[in-house]
Amino acid sequence: QVQLVESGGDLVQPGGSLKLSCKASGFTLDYYAIGWFRQVPGKKREGVSCINNSDGKTYYSHSVKGRFTISSDNTKNTVYLQMNDLKPEDTAVYYCGTALVTSCPPGYEYDYWGQGTPVTVSS
Repeated sequence: QVQLVESGGDLVQPGGSLKLSCKASGFTLDYYAIGWFRQVPGKKREGVSCINNSDGKTYYSHSVKGRFTISSDNTKNTVYLQMNDLKPEDTAVYYCGTALVTSCPPGYEYDYWGQGTPVTVSS
């Protein structure tokens, strides 16, 4: 069955970096889009970035553009989110998800989610 497992979350100081991983199983990444989202307790899940593996296009939210980079290693069936220059407002639980489509759809169309990995940015 389709499974997504995130890892890499940690406590980091402002200005620091983290690299999150999303390991997929039950399907191959080659043609599908994977999105990264984040959620703070009491707030709606927010889209952060998406990679469309069918054409290589990437998308970023305004708040992370220029600081975060999404990438995919299809040999490892894993998508990464490199996060640089982290800010306290980046603190959240980060989730990866997929709708098993060859595009980056809105968040409500995602059918499969990982369990999340927590990121805390604090001094």
